[in-house]
Amino acid sequence: MNADNVTCGRDPDSLYVELAVEVFAMLADATRVRIILALEGAGELSVNHIADIVDKSPAAVSQHLAKLRLARMVTTRQDGTRVFYALADEHARQLVTDAIFQAEHSLGGAAPHHHAGADASRPVAP
Repeated sequence: MNADNVTCGRDPDSLYVELAVEVFAMLADATRVRIILALEGAGELSVNHIADIVDKSPAAVSQHLAKLRLARMVTTRQDGTRVFYALADEHARQLVTDAIFQAEHSLGGAAPHHHAGADASRPVAP
């Protein structure tokens, strides 16, 4: 292998920086963040089930899911006429979790995710 010629994706001049900005732009919507949170522990859910969880219309959720699917953040499985959605990998969940943890820090004081017994992989309800 020629590992010396591979540029780290985390270098400031990496071509992945622009793609990372697109990922952040995709997640710069509260409904899409809520969809990621709904899917994180559920495995797979239908549009109607997700819509109930995030308190949005199925049509609105479907549009957000289409964008997340194009960004390869969610995958689909069809069962007859129903489509089920799941997270494509753990990275979208981790990005959302880290963003929520950062938001907790912005409120000042000790962030809830730092409390004894808190599961650092999941946001803690306020």
